[in-house]
Amino acid sequence: MAIFAFMVLHGCQDKNHVPETISLNSNWQFKAENTTNWLPATVPGNVFSDLLQHNKIPDPFIGNHEEDVQWVSQTNWEYKTNFKVTPETLKRKHIVLNFEGLDTYASVFLNDSLILKTNNAFREFSVDVKPFLKTENNLRILFENTSKHEAEAKSKLHYTLPEGNRIFTRKAQFQYGWDWGPKLNVSGIWRDVKLQTWDDFKIKGIYIKQLQLNDSIAKLNVSFDLRTSIANFDYDLYLNDLLVDSGSMSHKDIAQFEFNIKKPKHWWPHNLGEPYLYDVKVVVKDGEAILDSVSKKVGLRTIDLVTEKDSLGESFYFKVNDVPVYAKGANYIPQHSFQSQVTNKHYEQLLNDVVDANMNMLRVWGGGIYENDVFYELCDEKGILVWQDFMFACAMYPGDKAFLKNVKQEAVDNVKRLRNHPSMALWCGNNESSEGWHRWGWQADRSEAEKSEIWENYLKVFDSILLRVVKQFSSTNYWESSPKFGRGNPKYEFEGDAHDWWIWHDGYPFEHLETHAPRFMSEFGFQSFPSYEVINYINQNDTLNITSKAFKNHQKHTRGFQIIDAYMQRDFPVPDNAEDYVYVSQLLQAYGITKGIEAQRRAKPYNMGTLYWQLNDCWPAVSWSSIDFFGNWKALHYKAKRSFENLLISSKVENNILKVYAVNDSLEKLSLNLNVRIMDFEGKSIMHKQIKDVIPSDSSKQIFSLDLKDVNFDKESTVLRIDNNDQTWLYYFSKPKDIKLKPQAIQKTITKTDQGFKIELSSNTLQKDVFLFCNEKGHFSDNYFDLLPNQTKIIEFKTQASNISSLKIKTLNGLKN
Repeated sequence: MAIFAFMVLHGCQDKNHVPETISLNSNWQFKAENTTNWLPATVPGNVFSDLLQHNKIPDPFIGNHEEDVQWVSQTNWEYKTNFKVTPETLKRKHIVLNFEGLDTYASVFLNDSLILKTNNAFREFSVDVKPFLKTENNLRILFENTSKHEAEAKSKLHYTLPEGNRIFTRKAQFQYGWDWGPKLNVSGIWRDVKLQTWDDFKIKGIYIKQLQLNDSIAKLNVSFDLRTSIANFDYDLYLNDLLVDSGSMSHKDIAQFEFNIKKPKHWWPHNLGEPYLYDVKVVVKDGEAILDSVSKKVGLRTIDLVTEKDSLGESFYFKVNDVPVYAKGANYIPQHSFQSQVTNKHYEQLLNDVVDANMNMLRVWGGGIYENDVFYELCDEKGILVWQDFMFACAMYPGDKAFLKNVKQEAVDNVKRLRNHPSMALWCGNNESSEGWHRWGWQADRSEAEKSEIWENYLKVFDSILLRVVKQFSSTNYWESSPKFGRGNPKYEFEGDAHDWWIWHDGYPFEHLETHAPRFMSEFGFQSFPSYEVINYINQNDTLNITSKAFKNHQKHTRGFQIIDAYMQRDFPVPDNAEDYVYVSQLLQAYGITKGIEAQRRAKPYNMGTLYWQLNDCWPAVSWSSIDFFGNWKALHYKAKRSFENLLISSKVENNILKVYAVNDSLEKLSLNLNVRIMDFEGKSIMHKQIKDVIPSDSSKQIFSLDLKDVNFDKESTVLRIDNNDQTWLYYFSKPKDIKLKPQAIQKTITKTDQGFKIELSSNTLQKDVFLFCNEKGHFSDNYFDLLPNQTKIIEFKTQASNISSLKIKTLNGLKN
């Protein structure tokens, strides 16, 4: 299956001929319905952000203020703006008002005429406004709260659908509250408002489909979605700013043409090659007059989801450019409860963090949003594959004609918008709805007729409408539901993708992950506390407090604190003070999740992907994230970075036999010259072996085994150390709570650099899980690492601060003694 991608930018070489787009994002005001006090508003935005801007509500991200702002979601809100258009604009033959995102139940009035009613935050709405437009115009939008419409929809059903009234409204489901996020049901103009004008020709959309791609040639078809009364026109095609083709097109059927690229450069996930993008521009002309133009970033690659029956079940993996790719990454949720607060800089930083951690795939979870264009553009640029859920999660949905029609257009809008991004690897129908129906008790106390109707409506959406839209409008693969089977079905390990929540929800020990690798792990996770910075922000206090009512409100899982504590008692020393407890919670999370990551990678090619839950937060919280709301890397992100490297040396012990594996994700075979040592914590060698081996590309291979009963050593006072050139891997034979670490200070030297500070660390004994932290904002190049005895480790701290006098060091050594 072939695909490529682009970013659309309309050119305006001659405003007398070409279409014109006028932004209407300025001069907005808002107020509650039936009040008179209009206040300035920001568009794109939402009512919560606008109220915060004017200090009309407390910050719901602080303390218990989430409870204090619930009235906002139960209120109807009005937005208005005034705008002028020139006489020249009024003379244009076509004038359309375009709304890229209205959340959600909106009535739009232009010059007091009702021109539009909307019911889907994920759709784009366009209205011909030429009959209503004047030189001076008033645009007003009334947003009704969702409860009224949800109650009306619910009343039409003779049964109750799981999970709550959110299922009736097509908007971000997480805004109704989740086990990691607040209940903040927003409304407002959350994407751009534009006035679009043209006379005889406008390019509304373009689709460039790969017909063939190999090392010698790429054959491409370019088709246009046009608004035109002109039957025939010419085009010029530019590739990387060079004119490479010219020709003519006709609009009698489908306006399209084909072109070739010789010896094309392929787009690759960043860990396998260069994510190369071509600059492509098409200029459409009528004789010498330019009608319109489109510029794009194009990435050439093939991608397939491979699901083939085998002796163990059915495979699940992605092939890019005919090469099986092991997917490494995380699940992504919206970066903020108020989407307008997410800037391009936030996208850039977070996706840099993804690449820095050696991830090559993100799953955009189905309870959030179809992300802004910049997200996919940056994934294209940075070589990050995207698993894209449709926005349905953990529920069963209605099946009436109006709902299905609405859902279909939502799918068409977003599949067309995203179909050309090379990062797009998969469309998935929903998150856990199938598992919920089959495993979570949703069928209990229902008649057979009722169960049949609900399931048939499920199939209408996820096995029919969405599947057909993806096939009709794109070349991307489609997967009905994630996971294919819930963990209560024995097949979950052998077919499709899996969500293994035996860890956390069911309390299984982390060792479960070492013996139960599925074909593709699309969700598994464990909570930890956020940084000290986030906790103090929640409490609005510089004294760390993890027992306050305010802080507890930011733990949205009902058993969250208890589960963390239970797992900590199993594997780690349990501190009796807040600072150490937060630190160990992050070590605990990283310990469990990297244990799973490495077990799944060792199982390659049986297992071909590991995406942990979750990458990021939408508010300050105790959650499953590896990066907290303020962008601080938790221990998991640092340790996942090591576990996701293309070359991984990973060890395990079975029946007192040490087994060492080499995992190679690269496209080239690797020659290894390993020094394998069992040593004590002062660096004294107890056992030493040298291993030379060649690891094939894209493979996992056991390279060494050792019967531990043949070695005389104390498992609680030793570590396995494996070196290859400048890389080192460590494996401990005991749980962290049982390791006999020695208390000793770490020597440190701090030097100022152009970008911050260089920190040199050394110790005479092994220092476990060294954690550097300070009050100054910045980023440590490494953290939560093990400092080997009698060696110097250099850490770069990137910051704008002039000093880091507040720098502190915490270790498991110091905690246990």
